[in-house]
Amino acid sequence: MDARRLMHDKPGSGPWWDQRYRDGRDGWELGEPAPPLRRFLEVDPRAPQPPGRVLVPGCGRGHEVAMLASRGFTAIGLDISAEALREARRCHGDDSDRLQWLQADLLDPAAYLAGGLGPGSCSGVLEHTCFCAIDPASRPAYLSAVTQLLEPGGWLLGLFWCHDRPDGPPYGSEPDQLAADLAAAGLEPVLWQPAEGSAQGRDGRVRCDEWLGLWRRRP
Repeated sequence: MDARRLMHDKPGSGPWWDQRYRDGRDGWELGEPAPPLRRFLEVDPRAPQPPGRVLVPGCGRGHEVAMLASRGFTAIGLDISAEALREARRCHGDDSDRLQWLQADLLDPAAYLAGGLGPGSCSGVLEHTCFCAIDPASRPAYLSAVTQLLEPGGWLLGLFWCHDRPDGPPYGSEPDQLAADLAAAGLEPVLWQPAEGSAQGRDGRVRCDEWLGLWRRRP
């Protein structure tokens, strides 16, 4: 088997995710921003406020990116999949002053640096379905990238899948361990609790195992 085919078949590679989008194997897709994230941003007094530059890693079809842009943030949707970003542009439009798309791997610093994302370049990161999609062995690299990209005092708002099923993606997390890992990466908790109002995905699962968290990077 040639190297190109091996890369195509490698779980987590760009071509692997491209094929999932083409085949309709995207049961996580809601067709809208995740309700717990949207509600938190709309009504919670602790919610981050615009302006600011916010990154959404693993943005998929970009529903959270468009939501942030509509609230006055400069929102950047990053995804390793060209097919995902093609869908995001179809759903929400091409690059503009408030809405931007970038194909890159969050776990590859050279890739996102080449795309204009440097240390401290983001006031916030919004996490939804990226952390659970990567191999758990790569999570330290994810946390390192997020912490590096955030400005001092910058925020991470995330909706995390905390299930104990052994398979994935979506890979699960244990809430206490995840909180400890975030703290060890240099992030201070503001909020960490079971999410309310989670939606049912196209895969038929009610997302009752989601946790909502807000952290700030230590100055």
